[in-house]
Amino acid sequence: MAVFKVEGGHRLCGELIPQGAKNEALQILSAVLLTPERVVVHNVPDILDVNKLIEMLGDLGVKVELLPSASNSSSNISRSYSFCAKDINLDFVRSEEFRRKSAALRGSVMLTGPMLARFGFAYMPKPGGDKIGRRRLDTHLIGFEKLGAELNFEQSSSYFEVKSKGLKGCYMLLDEASVTGTANIVMAAVLAEGKTIIYNAACEPYLQQLCKMLNRMGAKISGIGSNLLTIDGVKELGGTDHTILPDMIEVGSFIGLAAMTGSEITIKNVAFDELGIIPAQFRRLGITVERRGDDIYIPTHEHYEIESFMDGSIMTIADAPWPGLTPDLLSVFLVVAIQAKGSVLIHQKMFESRLFFVDKLIDMGAQIILCDPHRATIIGHNREFCLRGTRMVSPDIRAGIALLIAAMSAKGVSVIENIEQIDRGYQEIDKRLNAIGAKIERV
Repeated sequence: MAVFKVEGGHRLCGELIPQGAKNEALQILSAVLLTPERVVVHNVPDILDVNKLIEMLGDLGVKVELLPSASNSSSNISRSYSFCAKDINLDFVRSEEFRRKSAALRGSVMLTGPMLARFGFAYMPKPGGDKIGRRRLDTHLIGFEKLGAELNFEQSSSYFEVKSKGLKGCYMLLDEASVTGTANIVMAAVLAEGKTIIYNAACEPYLQQLCKMLNRMGAKISGIGSNLLTIDGVKELGGTDHTILPDMIEVGSFIGLAAMTGSEITIKNVAFDELGIIPAQFRRLGITVERRGDDIYIPTHEHYEIESFMDGSIMTIADAPWPGLTPDLLSVFLVVAIQAKGSVLIHQKMFESRLFFVDKLIDMGAQIILCDPHRATIIGHNREFCLRGTRMVSPDIRAGIALLIAAMSAKGVSVIENIEQIDRGYQEIDKRLNAIGAKIERV
């Protein structure tokens, strides 16, 4: 298994182009199963999780074509694919190979809604993914049940069979504003008979992108961008073209990387208006985030100071459903605060195991108090002390990029194991950062 050998202490200078959004890509690629017609998707990221889903679509019988205009050069990392799900191999869905591949990829749950809507059945193994605590599928399954599907659970293998003789629209109030749960239910409901109303729906930009794509395919979804979606079912959907947004998590990671390493970086074509509260939250850490058209410029930060609340109390940065701060960036905020002036409380509300990587940062010299599985207090060094290089293991995608940022700012050499976790979400991150001055070796 490969590792990253990172020589810290190098300042970067140059431009970075964010990849297509991983979380959006998993939804959009699953949606191609809803129609027998051709769907073209642009700005598809070349990362493990997305590539595994594309491979599964091919196994299902979807005709997949990488369009010749795609380029993987450092100046253009986007890819374009066409998909045609005209002839689906339904026997593969029942196979042991499908079960094995689904269990290794959390994004495979997104295939359930389209399969159920178009073919009347689907299988959902307990999915893989990050080891960040419990990640319930209840929202997905309860939503399918409300639409009239029947569930059968195979206890020995944690395997769900979902069947329907015809989905019926209904009203539902989701128990949580789950992004993947909302997307899965929406994809099932667009071909259901009658009207479906989803309250407490997720409204992230990626979910909005999915709904807009489905409407171009012939769906009738209103309320896009709000937590109340109304879907009038249609009998069939057609083809379309769709362009995936830049990955807001990668944009945020680059902002944090620039500040932590004292680098001067321009992040190109970020779809700034879709970033929500992210730039403002970095500014609360004292980081200058300058908008230049649709680019973000981060100047060299010799120092940056964390704000306090108006009453003088310690700053708290917490995740929340959109338009609140995405939980996927809290690991980056945590590591960037290590070299800030001041203190901040990071509150990870959604996952109970996502902060356990901080012990590695403490080994490097960070001043962090892990209050409980959900909260950590960081006392910033204000660059008076430098982190020390060490050996560490990446437990998940977002912790992995946080550890990489820490290693790049540290004195000496660090080794990061299990970098497959980073590769699941960040396309050729070592090559792209090395091109602007980093010293990262893939061993």
